[in-house]
Amino acid sequence: MKTIKPLSERKDLFLFLAIIWTFFIAYLCLARFKSLPKIGLSGADKYVHVILYFVFTSLWSFYLKAKASFSNASLVKVVFAAIVYGSAIEIAQGLFTTTRKADIMDVLANTSGSILAVMAILIGTRFAAKKI
Repeated sequence: MKTIKPLSERKDLFLFLAIIWTFFIAYLCLARFKSLPKIGLSGADKYVHVILYFVFTSLWSFYLKAKASFSNASLVKVVFAAIVYGSAIEIAQGLFTTTRKADIMDVLANTSGSILAVMAILIGTRFAAKKI
C-alpha cells in the first residue's frame, strides 16, 4: 500500500504549480487570441476570472501551508497579492494590448475568487481539525 506524502514534503510541487498558474493567468489575460469560443452564458468571462483566482489563491496558500508558514495572516497576504496581481493584469491589458481592455468587474471577479478560496480553505481546515 502506498503512503501519501505529508504536505510539508510537497512544498516544491505547490511552489511550481503556483508559479506556473501565475504565468498562465498572465498569458490568458494578455495574449492575443484570434478567436475565442462563444459561450451562451451571460458574464461567462467573470466566472473564468473567479476560477482563475480561486486556484491562484489556493495554490499559493497550499504552498505556504506546506512550507509551515501558514496562518490567517498568510491568507490575508495571499488575497492581497491576488488583488494586486489581478489589478496589475487589468492595467496591463488597458495599457499594452489592443485586443483587451481594463475592466473593474474583472478585478471584482478576481477578488471574489480569492475570497471564495479563503472561505473554502478555512472551512476545510476547521473540518479537518474536527476529524482528528
